[in-house]
Amino acid sequence: MKKRTLTGALALGAVSALALGGCAAGAEAETLENGDQKNVTIAVFNGWDEGIAASELWKAVLTEQGYDVTLEYADPAPVYSGLTTDDYDVTLDTWLPITHADYIEQYGDDLVDLGAWNEDAKLTIAVNEDAPVDSLADLAANAELFDNRLVGIEPGSGLNRVTTDEVIPTYGLEKMDYLTSSTPAMLAELTAATDQGENVAVTLWRPHWAYDAFPLKDLEDPEGALGDAEGIHSFGGTSFEQTHPTFAGWLQDFTMDSELLFSLENAMFNADGSDDYAPIVEQWIADNRDYVDTLTK
Repeated sequence: MKKRTLTGALALGAVSALALGGCAAGAEAETLENGDQKNVTIAVFNGWDEGIAASELWKAVLTEQGYDVTLEYADPAPVYSGLTTDDYDVTLDTWLPITHADYIEQYGDDLVDLGAWNEDAKLTIAVNEDAPVDSLADLAANAELFDNRLVGIEPGSGLNRVTTDEVIPTYGLEKMDYLTSSTPAMLAELTAATDQGENVAVTLWRPHWAYDAFPLKDLEDPEGALGDAEGIHSFGGTSFEQTHPTFAGWLQDFTMDSELLFSLENAMFNADGSDDYAPIVEQWIADNRDYVDTLTK
């Protein structure tokens, strides 16, 4: 969590730094035998663990193939803006058709959709497994059992937008304190409540390792305010298919089912607490070599 928090704080500065030097360097970039530029920058959304996991996996895979890979952490708005100006090459964590729809509507004409690599993404409101409510329809009437609090994540996230614009008005949750800060802060609240045996309600999403780490259940959403399951898409920047045609093709064929994704996330975020992901991902690759070898065929 520490690494993700610190890198997120530096991310906005990274966008401007890339803008000053990234494009000029790209004109003289070294090219690999497969036709791709050797340097590749993957933008990663702050706090979204499935995107962090997929990006770290591809960093390791591409490094094996001779690429120089940089991961840049930022919130969605600067990521999509940076993709349109080639400050970033690609991002792997766009949820469609709901969560990031506003960003794609705004920036999509200058981006390329490389397809969905997982089709099981779902926004959720989760509570402790033994909480006395099972549905969002019952949450407002029982708000005091949750200290009148709903704990959210980053204010700039798509999940925050859906919670604010759809979930809260649909289920009459306006009188609850809706707290937004960061994903690590939400997980800290979840950890504290679990350790103390208290009720807690948080905005969450599947796939996420928290479902393996904590005794949780999703509140039913009878009005469909959170939307249906979504696909997690890779989106390339303006010139990505020209500068990295081989990598673009690999991403178009990329698929990862939720069980594989859970195992990678658990290894990275749930095992020993280390924020040095490289050796963890390297071991996961060794344990899943048959799958990993398919990614670059």
